[in-house]
Amino acid sequence: MTHAASTPRNAAMTGGEWAILVGLSILWGGSFFFIGVAVKALPPFTIVFCRVALAALILLAVVRAFGPGMPWTGRAWRAFFVMGFLNNLVPFSLLVWGQTQIASGLASILNATTPLFGVLVAHLLTDDEKLSGGRLFGVLVGFSGVAVMLGRGAFSGLATGGGDTLLAELACLGAALSYAFASVFGRRFKRMGVSPMQTATGQVTASAVLLAPVALLIDRPWTLANPGVAVWLALLGLAAACTALAYILYFRLLATAGAVNILLVTLLVPVSAILLGFLVLGERLAPEHFAGMALIALGLAAIDGRPARRLRRALSGGR
Repeated sequence: MTHAASTPRNAAMTGGEWAILVGLSILWGGSFFFIGVAVKALPPFTIVFCRVALAALILLAVVRAFGPGMPWTGRAWRAFFVMGFLNNLVPFSLLVWGQTQIASGLASILNATTPLFGVLVAHLLTDDEKLSGGRLFGVLVGFSGVAVMLGRGAFSGLATGGGDTLLAELACLGAALSYAFASVFGRRFKRMGVSPMQTATGQVTASAVLLAPVALLIDRPWTLANPGVAVWLALLGLAAACTALAYILYFRLLATAGAVNILLVTLLVPVSAILLGFLVLGERLAPEHFAGMALIALGLAAIDGRPARRLRRALSGGR
């Protein structure tokens, strides 16, 4: 995968971009909750197919009603299929299967390793997102915050020989790596003149096409019992909010903030998942959750760079 030079992407994000980033973290934090509901009644590939197929129908209707329509060139659709594979089929399937073995909170925390993979992938495959000391420091500090929030107890299964748990954890890390490659690959859509709405629609449509035969052959969904109302509502939430709306925001932010900056959302997802659990499910926050949030905030600040620059200006008398 090659990548031509383009506008530098290591600049600090604007306030509006940070607002979109926080919104994405809430939507994708909620996706782990919805998946946790759905996996109790449906197999992984069926869940993922329903998620992307419903999202594709929603986005195609929106594009038809309000957008410029879809590009129908072979070049655009080849890119859509690659993006759908990297950003939907692989990570969605790995994360859903992982959540059949481990808790959704642990899956979201392991998914927060995406920025660490993303910094390395962007360094190798781009000309304008090279690794810097400050960016690497920020990602490592943020990941240490995720580790603090997780605590040592969640990994106890590794010491006791929990093979399924280990495979599920590796699956979630594999999803994070796939997301990292997708964030770099997705930058090309702006250069191709494809809008964020078209990109979101194209990739979920392509991934639905790829997943249909997989779900039919492996899950045999016609043999499954009819899921309850809660499962259908979870699938609708996954498709409409956590996929259709989220990807419109994702590609809009990717076009302006860059591949590495947008990966910061995965550091915020565990925070939003914990807060949603506290507000909606009545779960209590432990001291290590607050400590982890503080470290994640420090990591985000280091990667963004604005607080450090403002501090240097203040120390130098505003020069």
